[in-house]
Amino acid sequence: MQQIRIFWAGDSTVKQNLYRTYPQTGIGQVMNRFFKREVQIYNYAQNGRSTKSFIEEGRLELIDKELKKGDFLFIQFGHNDSKPEVERRTEPNTTFKEYLMKYIEVARKHEAIPVLITPVTRRQFNEQEELVASHGEYPKAMRELEKKEQVALIDLTQKSEELVQKVGAEYSKRWYMMFEAGVFENEPYCRGLNDTTHLQYEGAVVMGKLIAEGLVELGEVYENLIDSEAF
Repeated sequence: MQQIRIFWAGDSTVKQNLYRTYPQTGIGQVMNRFFKREVQIYNYAQNGRSTKSFIEEGRLELIDKELKKGDFLFIQFGHNDSKPEVERRTEPNTTFKEYLMKYIEVARKHEAIPVLITPVTRRQFNEQEELVASHGEYPKAMRELEKKEQVALIDLTQKSEELVQKVGAEYSKRWYMMFEAGVFENEPYCRGLNDTTHLQYEGAVVMGKLIAEGLVELGEVYENLIDSEAF
């Protein structure tokens, strides 16, 4: 059985979590629920990283050393590129695209397949219980780069916004790191949390399913990653 390899570059919404941060769950750590058995995931995502800081810390270089022909490079950023710190900040129409191109170029150099993934929505509702878009121009910039470079893209921002709006403000709490004190026993979550960015296990699976559906929509090369009995 031929091994299929996916390398994942991203931030805390994708990262592999250990018990210390339970119940926080990155989307990357649940994707094996959807992929064929022969698909291996190498998750390089780290908390708080932007397209810029991920590269400047040498994390893309680590992927560069491992990528081979036929591998996939999933590129999922956007949560932290808008942060004010100079080591993370990029501008959507200029430097954000420039840094994304570095990931695409690394993949192409090895004849690997780059896949852009727009950031998962934050759970932010207004008083009318309408979901408020929170990623500014960054998803749009990724969509523009998709068209310019003819690279695959999964619009997780749009998909997740539509789904979270559909299920509503109250139900969607169970997907995010929002819970009362005493529900979990590990520090610091034993004191409760109201985090509208990061996902619990159920939320990660729900968002992972959207990515899996996006891969099917992209066509045969990408659909071939998905187990036919996954959903």
